[in-house]
Amino acid sequence: MARERRLRPSASSLSASMRDLGYSLETAVADLIDNSITAHATMVEIIYDPTQESPTLVIIDNGDGMDSGEVMEAMRHGATNPEEERAPHDLGRFGLGLKTASFSQCRRLTVASIKDGKSSSVEWDLDLVDRKDDWIVNELEDSEIKHLPYIDTIQNDGTIVIWRKLDRLFEDETGIKREELVSEKLSTVEKHLALVFHRYLSGEIKNHKNLSISINGHKVTYFDPFCRSYSTTQTLPEEIVRVNGSRVKMQPYILPHHSKLSATDYDFYKNRSDFISNQGAYIYRNGRLMAWGDWFRLIPKGEATKLARVQIDFQNSLDEAWTIDIKKSRARPPLPVRNRLRQIISRISTRSTRVHRGRGEKLFDEVEAPIWERYADQGCIRYDLNYEHPLVQTLVGILDQEKTAKLRMLLTAIPSSLPLEMIYSDYSTSPKSMSSNEPEEKDIANKLQVFKAALVPDVVSTPEDFKEVLRSTRLFDDHMHLVDEFIQKEF
Repeated sequence: MARERRLRPSASSLSASMRDLGYSLETAVADLIDNSITAHATMVEIIYDPTQESPTLVIIDNGDGMDSGEVMEAMRHGATNPEEERAPHDLGRFGLGLKTASFSQCRRLTVASIKDGKSSSVEWDLDLVDRKDDWIVNELEDSEIKHLPYIDTIQNDGTIVIWRKLDRLFEDETGIKREELVSEKLSTVEKHLALVFHRYLSGEIKNHKNLSISINGHKVTYFDPFCRSYSTTQTLPEEIVRVNGSRVKMQPYILPHHSKLSATDYDFYKNRSDFISNQGAYIYRNGRLMAWGDWFRLIPKGEATKLARVQIDFQNSLDEAWTIDIKKSRARPPLPVRNRLRQIISRISTRSTRVHRGRGEKLFDEVEAPIWERYADQGCIRYDLNYEHPLVQTLVGILDQEKTAKLRMLLTAIPSSLPLEMIYSDYSTSPKSMSSNEPEEKDIANKLQVFKAALVPDVVSTPEDFKEVLRSTRLFDDHMHLVDEFIQKEF
């Protein structure tokens, strides 16, 4: 008969392995903020202090606080059973996040908390774990707690998480390079938190006061990936799918074309969101963004869905159905959600394409004789010059047959040699930086005189005709007031 034997893991080896679950600094910090939100915190302050005896990163909140037993339990690996039912607002699951997230960045983790005026603190030191090869923590005395960095910032109830021995943060850099590296990482943390917790930061979450997060005194401004503050953002009808008796909400959006954003707002969004790579579903559990920028292999990312986003909300009771991982960075929709998402994609892709191409279509429709014409022949799309344009007709009228043939050869070569791939690449990554060869304001009058002289009077005989031809070239779009002044003088 088989004998049961206890086979304990090596604390030293297992703790070292748990450090490499794939956390980045930003995902580790976000995991700790989840605990603060669960504790009803309305303020979270992140401080990196290189002036301490050992460089230190602390995360302070004004949540409910914990007594000594609760702090000890919070520091236990696997403190909660993922299969147990949790409070609806609970953002945890495995009871591992605090430890695994912290150990991914540091070797010494201290948690201190004040509840009802009573302070308590427990500390993990992986150097001690390695020496003893056992799961040993230090429970701090009151005299030791008083000397913890930033402990005096907790006014009433609250908790402070302290990271020391930050061996992963610096990547072996020293001096100025190290500080530049940390500054860059903290900037990434800010952008990550602005997105992941944007609904808490904006006060959108019901029954939860506005959350405030700051990094070294700088307040984090929320980033709404759906541009909902713009009237040009299209909000499509919400859909509901039921999974295991629970509701999953699916809200599609079509973002506005970049031309509808102000320069400041465009820079803000461009700095935080690549429209191509960040299209897709945005998965929220209890209002916290878990995963985003993915169509889950239902369709490939491309221009057709460039401006499409789908907000999907589910409760923590469906964690297992969504296969949420420890880092809360991966989620796979259950089959009913994927099936409905596939239907939504087929609808929103058409709208996204229409918005993205709208500016181009308007360019052709808003003038009677455009320079460029678009053709769709048996599924193939091509662009060609308009040989009936007044400028072309004027040149043809003053050239002999041989020179006209050469002109037509040039005009045929121009659309054929357009660097479409390069234009597509530049426009997709930085549309606002694309510019045309517009004349300087001081040269406008001379350019208009040359333009007028180049046109055959019989073809362009009225001010309206002249202005229409000008608009077709788009050379003077930013100087139409000067065009009007010129027309008043010359016609």
